[in-house]
Amino acid sequence: MKIALVTGGSRGIGKAIAVRLGSDAYHVIVNYRTNESEARDTLERIRSAGGSGELLSFDVSNAQEVSRALDQWHDANPDKKISILVNNAGLARDNLMVFMSDQEWKDVMATNLDSFFFVTRHLLQNMLVGKWGRIVNIVSLSGQKGLPGQVNYSASKGAMIAATKSLAMEVGKKRVTVNAVAPGFIRTDMTKDLDEKQLSALVPLRRFGEPEEVAEVVSFLVSEGASYITGEIISVNGGMYS
Repeated sequence: MKIALVTGGSRGIGKAIAVRLGSDAYHVIVNYRTNESEARDTLERIRSAGGSGELLSFDVSNAQEVSRALDQWHDANPDKKISILVNNAGLARDNLMVFMSDQEWKDVMATNLDSFFFVTRHLLQNMLVGKWGRIVNIVSLSGQKGLPGQVNYSASKGAMIAATKSLAMEVGKKRVTVNAVAPGFIRTDMTKDLDEKQLSALVPLRRFGEPEEVAEVVSFLVSEGASYITGEIISVNGGMYS
C-alpha cells in the first residue's frame, strides 16, 4: 500500500483530498498544526469510507518541526516510505500592499512557500532512491493571474508554480512526477466571507467549486494513469482563467 502525506489535511480542500486518497486505497497521513478535532474528523471520514490513515501534527513552516516529525515517523516505520506528497497547507492574510505589514507578508510566505521547500526536500530523497513518487502542489488562481489585496498570497502561489516546473525537470528521470492544481473560487472556510452570488457571475460555470472537485484532480495526478504528466498546472476554476 502506498503512503500519502497531505499537509493541512484537517479542513477544506485538504480534508477532501485526504478522504479521497483514503478511498483510493492509499494510507493517508493527515497533517495538521492545531485543529486536532477537525483532523480527527478527517481521519474518521477516511476510515468510514473504508480507508486507513493516521494523524501527524507539525508546523509545516518550521524546518526543525518538519524534520523532527518526519524523522520520528520514519524511525517508527522503518519498512515504510512516503511516496505521495500533497502540499496543501496554506494561509491568507489579505491586505492592500500599501497597508501590508511585514508580518502579513512573512506569515503567508512561510506557510505557503517555505513549507513546500521544507516538506518536499525531506521526502524527496526516498522517492528518488525508490524511483517512484508523486508530488502535487495546491496553488491558486491568484498565483496565475493575481488578485487585488493578495500580493503576498499571489507571490507565494506564483513561486510554487515556478518551483513545480523546475522540480519536475530535476526528478523526472527517477519516475517522480511534480504537478500543481490551481483552484479558483472553492466553497471552503477561506472563501466563506466572500460574496458568492456576486463572484459567481465572473465564473463561466456560474458557481463556486466544491473541495471534492479539486480532490478528483489530485486523485488522478497521483495515480499510475498520470505517469506521463509532470510539470503541469491544472486549473480547477470553472473557466475563469486558463
